[in-house]
This record gives sequence, C-alpha cells and structure tokens, in this order.
Amino acid sequence: MKILVTDSINTCVKDILAEVGEVDFLPSMNEDELMKIIENYDALMVRSQTKVTKNIIEKSKLKIIGRAGVGVDNIDLEAATQKGIIVTNSPDGNTIAAAEHTLALIFALTRNIVPANNSIILDKKWDRSSFVGRELYGKTLGIVGFGRIGKHVGKVATTLGMSLCVFDPYSTKEIVESHQGRFYEDLESFLKVCDYFTFHVPKTKETTHMINKDTLKIMKKGAFIINASRGGIIDEVALKEAIMSDHIGGAALDVYENEPDVANFPLCDCKNVVLTPHLGASTQEAQTNVAIDVAEQIKSVLNGGYAESAINIPSLKIEKLEPVKNYMLLAQNAGNFIAQIMTEKINTITIIAQGLLAQKNLEPLEIAILKGILDHKIENVNFVNAPLFAKQYGINCTTLQSSAPCNFPNLLSIQVRGATQEHSISVGIIAGIPKILKINQYDTSFNLQKHTLLIPHKNQPSMIAKIAQILGDEHQININHMSVIQGENGISLMMLDIEESLNYEILNNIAQIDGIKDPKYICLNSLPKIKE
Repeated sequence: MKILVTDSINTCVKDILAEVGEVDFLPSMNEDELMKIIENYDALMVRSQTKVTKNIIEKSKLKIIGRAGVGVDNIDLEAATQKGIIVTNSPDGNTIAAAEHTLALIFALTRNIVPANNSIILDKKWDRSSFVGRELYGKTLGIVGFGRIGKHVGKVATTLGMSLCVFDPYSTKEIVESHQGRFYEDLESFLKVCDYFTFHVPKTKETTHMINKDTLKIMKKGAFIINASRGGIIDEVALKEAIMSDHIGGAALDVYENEPDVANFPLCDCKNVVLTPHLGASTQEAQTNVAIDVAEQIKSVLNGGYAESAINIPSLKIEKLEPVKNYMLLAQNAGNFIAQIMTEKINTITIIAQGLLAQKNLEPLEIAILKGILDHKIENVNFVNAPLFAKQYGINCTTLQSSAPCNFPNLLSIQVRGATQEHSISVGIIAGIPKILKINQYDTSFNLQKHTLLIPHKNQPSMIAKIAQILGDEHQININHMSVIQGENGISLMMLDIEESLNYEILNNIAQIDGIKDPKYICLNSLPKIKE
C-alpha cells in the first residue's frame, strides 16, 4: 500500500500509517500536480489546502481520503462515493480548539481588543475612552448548529451568565433544554431575539448565504456576528453593508467565502471587525488529535476495516456506529464465513438480531455483513460500495429485530439462500470473546479463528484419528482446538481451529475419508479483538 500525506500534516502519523504501507509526505499541490502522481497511491490524507477534485478522484485508485479536520468541502464527495472511495474526517479532534477560538473572537469583538492593541502598539496612544466595550453577562447568544462545538460554546456561555438560544433543524427541544437553552424551530423568530450569533454548521445548499441582506435586517440593531465554521455561510458583502449602516454592531470571522484571497475580502476595510486566517483548529493539541484520528481510520480501512467517521456512508455515522461498533468486525467476519460455506450465488440474506442488540440501529451491521459476504467473490469491496454491489448482483437483504427469547445477551444471525442451498450462522461476544454460536442446525461455542475446518461426518469410530493423521502426521499442520457437535441422522459436525492455511489437495484428502461429506476450509483475514 502507498499513502500520500500532504498539507503539512503533523508527522506523528508516520508511525501509524507505516504499519500498513509506504508513506510519502509532500507539500500541497494543485490539481495538475496531484493528477500526475495520484494513481500511485491507495490512500490520501489532506487538510483544507488541497482540493480533491472529480478529475483527481477519477484518475486515482484510492480506497480512502482522510481529511485531518472537520469540514470536507475541499473534497468532491459525490465523485468519491461514485467510485467507492471512503471519505472520512475527524469530527471530535478539534472540538475544543474551534470552540475556544469562537469564544476568543466573541471576547475580542466585545471588548475591542484588536483596535485597543493597535492603538498602543502602532499609534503609541493611551486612549481608554475610545474602546469602551460591553459585558457578556445577561446577553443572549444565538447558536446555529448545536453539534459538539456548538454545545461546548453554549456550555461556556451559560457559565458566563449568557442566555442561550439555538436554531438547528437536526437537534431537538429536549437536547437543547438539557443544555439550558431555548430551542427555535423558526429561523426568523430566532434571529429577532439574540445579541450575538455564532455559526457551527457545514457549508451546504441550505446553509450557503443563510445570513444575507434579508436575514440581517431581521436581527436586532447592534447584534454581533461570529463565524468560525465554514466560509460562505454569510454573504460578506451584505454583512459589510449592515455594519457600515450601523444596523449590525460588528463581526468576527475566521472563515471566508474566497480563502485565501485576502485582497478581496469585503470586510478587510470595515470598522468593528476582527478577522483571523482560519485558525479555529490551529492549536498544537488539535493538530495532533485530528491527524492521529484520521491516520488510525486510514490504517483500519487499508487493513479491511471501517472508518468510524466516514462522511459518505450515512449508516456509519458515529451516532449510529457507536452502539454497535464492537460487533462491526464480528459481523463482517460472520458474513465472510457463511459466504465461504455457500457454493452457489446468494440470492437473499436475512439478518436477525436478538437480545439487547435487537434494540440498536442495525444499519452499520448490515453494511458490515454485506461487505464480508461480497469480499469472498468481488475485489475492492468496501463499506461505501457494498450495498451498490449487492443491488447489482440481485441480492435482496432483510434485517429483522427479533424479540424472541435468547440464551445470550446479544445474538446476531445471518441466513443466506441460493437456488438450491441454504446456510446460516449465529455469532456473539461471550466474556469478551467473539464466538460462533450456531452453524446451520449445529449449536456450538467455537472461538472465531483465522483458519477453521468444518467437517460434516458420520458419527463413527476413528474419525477424529483419521483427520488428525492427515493434518498432523502427513502435513505437520497443528490443531489448536477441536469441537464435535452431534447432529440429526447420525451426521455430526467437526470444527477445527488449525494453525495455518489449507490447500485444496489436503482438503480433498480429507474428503476421501469414508463417512466425510463436503468439508470446508474457512479463512478470515482480520479478526476482532473485542472486550464487551
């Protein structure tokens, strides 16, 4: 594997990424420069400077693009998704840094820190009367976007004695009120009541220029505006006009519509503004945190796993993934296991969750199971394209949350059907150990292992000895563990955990033993290490 890291990302990621491939650190590049080399890489890690365009994506063989930060507006998400490339970010790594910078802008704007500093440093003046500020205590702070950063800003603001109002169509009244805020469903009503506005939303069709000439008119006279999220949310020309007319008291911006073209920032020559060059995530701690977070996700994907913060896989959003994340790799392995038993095309998949697992959102597990099943037949399957491949191959997948009695805290079952075959597997985590709990009609408690032999056989003397002779005496393959489950009609199932891979010749030799029918060798590439 080859991994390209650009945009001056902290070199602390080198050791993490070197575990899965060769790592190149290069400066930021434009589209033409990047297109000349991108086809050599399996993963790309960037910050905000590099624009990962449709042309770059189409020429690449990338499996994952990691953005060491929150926003991904410099990456063509649609093009990446079409090509099955995972796009991930680090939603938590710079939360504190961005929130603290927002608060710093509020303080600087409120107490005239910048002009007062310039008066002393540049003009050599002692002029206290020109820089009278106002207190935050008792004022109303309006937060647009009540995610991690917005919540932290709100927490500090209420501690300072500010009242909190929130506008966020994706939040709820209960969530906002639990943070001592007032929830607004209507933007116009929200804009009328606040003394300060701070924005913590991505740039989308809905949020682009949401603050414009018309919405600015609705705001209180003298209101202050702070934006440390994404440029383009505010119409900067309209904001300048509102400040110059004294309707808006001032603004503090860290992000801009046309970064980094400072010469054409409308607010550069405007009074009562504080402007910083996109410093929201620029702390030593945040730079390290986001870099490590994204590097770990890239390593996971290149190892065949998943990215916890994948942007273009709705089912793997952190709020859906967190409750079932311990079962993701187990689900993927269970799917891969059952696919290796099946010798014909799978037409239908039925996923059944029981126990506490049945109360969770199962979308992430469905994606993991599909990936595991398709991995056995198709190259380059990942969490982005697995559902698309399943649809293309005519596989119908149904997921059920069952309230039927269960002997285990959590039980995940997969049933697959083809034209003539039907197989099933049930798995769970028992005392922190991933286990196979049922194969077809055979109940077991077999530890999930890399190399497994399944041997249906007649329940007769010397069967174990004959298999052990072929494996141990003739081919020096060690058996770590063996389990024999008696079945109906005298047909038992032998499950063996063996130490190394098995070739077709050895499997065929075992199949020639009288009383053995259709043995299977199962190989899993990446096993879960889980503590429940």
